Amino acid sequence: MNFTHPFLDEDGDKLREECGVFGAINAADAAAATALGLHALQHRGQEAAGITSFDGAEFYSRRGLGHVAENFSSQEAIAELPGFMAAGHVRYSTTGGAGLRNVQPLYADLASGGFAVAHNGNISNAGVLRDDLVRRGSIFQSTSDTEVIIHLVATSRYPTIMDRLIDALRLLEGAYALIVMTREGMIACRDPLGIRPLQMGRIGDATVFASETVAFDVVGAEFVRQVEPGEIIKVDFDGNVDSLHPFGSHKPRPCIFEHVYFSRPDSVFDGRSIYEARKAIGAELAREKPVDADIVIPVPDSGVPAAIGYAQESGIPFELGIIRSHYVGRTFIQPSDGARHAGVKRKHNANRAMVEGKRIVLIDDSIVRGTTSMQIVEMMRDAGAKEVHFRVASPPTAHSCFYGVDTPERSKLLAARMDIEPMREFIKADSLAFVSIDGLYRAVGEGPRKRECPQFCDACFTGDYPTSLTDLARREERQDQLVLPVEAAE
Repeated sequence: MNFTHPFLDEDGDKLREECGVFGAINAADAAAATALGLHALQHRGQEAAGITSFDGAEFYSRRGLGHVAENFSSQEAIAELPGFMAAGHVRYSTTGGAGLRNVQPLYADLASGGFAVAHNGNISNAGVLRDDLVRRGSIFQSTSDTEVIIHLVATSRYPTIMDRLIDALRLLEGAYALIVMTREGMIACRDPLGIRPLQMGRIGDATVFASETVAFDVVGAEFVRQVEPGEIIKVDFDGNVDSLHPFGSHKPRPCIFEHVYFSRPDSVFDGRSIYEARKAIGAELAREKPVDADIVIPVPDSGVPAAIGYAQESGIPFELGIIRSHYVGRTFIQPSDGARHAGVKRKHNANRAMVEGKRIVLIDDSIVRGTTSMQIVEMMRDAGAKEVHFRVASPPTAHSCFYGVDTPERSKLLAARMDIEPMREFIKADSLAFVSIDGLYRAVGEGPRKRECPQFCDACFTGDYPTSLTDLARREERQDQLVLPVEAAE
């Protein structure tokens, strides 16, 4: 999504997707449907939102910082976006970001006419491509890797817009789920490995696309199917739907963290209910890492389904031992660690009546830096917990993601620096355990992980990246060149 590195969640200790996309074509109120769809995807990006529409003659855009409701809830805002085709985007901001210039959809007037694109993912060779484009005369207006796609389309020598887009996509490595608008219609596509999700639905004669199926529920659309990995779907204004597979056959590697955390529990991903998958992960965790305890407590809200599964499988009662406030401010805007730590306590509060004197099992979806986990364990002890056992519904997150997820630098990942026992000591729990990678695969219905060709992208756990990482390799090469050997004096 962006060259600059984004913040984590407000506590600096939770992985998150960088964006979500929604598009509608041949819809009477395309912009209104898109705004509603984006609202359902708000969890995928809460710092900025944008919508571009087309009325058959002109493209219109409205973009703003903040939530969807802050920018698109009024009739006046929707009235600025007339037309029967619209695409929208929600995103998280970046450190050193330049405000509105990176808010999508990005739009450009090409020789063939208007071209707008909304992108979920990250192009891992965007820096190299950008440098080449700049040398050839391209002038960039943003720091977003999405703009690289626009310039590649603009400079392609193929005659049709579809051929130019395919020509551009062949040069990309990494992850992308795109919704593109042109004067000819809407195009939706996923990268050949299908790392980032994209779904297709219908509302009457309208075709809609979204990052998650929950957006279809909210707008009243019927889920049709997922956009397949490497597939390009074109929908014209007569309702004709054409499907292309120009990139050959590849073994899909969708992001397994969609099952663990990113998608809303009421979404369906790869044909599996996210809620059921998370319960199954919790049940697998209970089988693999049992503990003698009195109650199972989720770290809200993301730990709830896994905790239900753990409790059902183990027979230990499920209780809400932590109550979350949904009305705290965004604490990441405060620079000090102390302010962030205070933010954790403002967001989570122990339910002392349920915790005091109990041996508890805390269930969370992941541990990133470990600071939030440590504070929650401390909160439980302060509330009188007799024992605190921490169970995690994913394997240790030991590697950074380069496909559109905002993991911090690897040196800041707790699992990259410590084995399990030192991690347990760091968060001050009585015991700590993670679901195994094979257990995670079993829980999401895939059986054990195929080590020669894994069924998912699980690089954040295993370090097994499914694509080349050209920009990263170039940065590491430059860093090595800066450290020159000192020759011994003769």
